[in-house]
Amino acid sequence: MKQRKIPLRKCTGCNEMKNKKEMIRIVRNNEGIFSLDFHGKKPGRGAYVCKNIECLSQAEKNKGLERSFKTSVDKEIYNALRKEFAAYDGE
Repeated sequence: MKQRKIPLRKCTGCNEMKNKKEMIRIVRNNEGIFSLDFHGKKPGRGAYVCKNIECLSQAEKNKGLERSFKTSVDKEIYNALRKEFAAYDGE
């Protein structure tokens, strides 16, 4: 039986290739609003980070999200994403 290919994505923080189900997608919709997509179903352009808050901090430091979305990402957006991330962690 032929094995199915496992979709891999690169973390914008640590730059490691991982199974996309093990990662969290950051989405930018048509209005330019950023949000976390825990299930991979929201419409819009996406980038991936590990389920580790440190990878989000590393993505901010190395401007990984800015390169992925080809736009500047304000500090307030990173703070909002951290709050969303912390709320998800607590569940």
